[in-house]
Amino acid sequence: MNKTLKPIPAFANEVDERRFWETHDSTDYVDWSKAQRVRLPNLKPTSAAISLRLPVPLLERIKIAANKRDVPYQSLIKTWLAEKLDSI
Repeated sequence: MNKTLKPIPAFANEVDERRFWETHDSTDYVDWSKAQRVRLPNLKPTSAAISLRLPVPLLERIKIAANKRDVPYQSLIKTWLAEKLDSI
């Protein structure tokens, strides 16, 4: 099936482009059957610092668990949070 694709408009900025794609179906603009996988090895996920208050006994238990795994406790907390969210 040959579908006539609409031209992708020029965007003034990323915000305008994001708004456009949030309200339009990309299959009207892109033939995804011709898409190719790409690798972006240098792409770093963005992160934000947060302040998290934990009871001291809980933090000590987390540090002990991290020490047993030979990882920083902050990394262990992030891993556990991600696993918990993935299981929801």
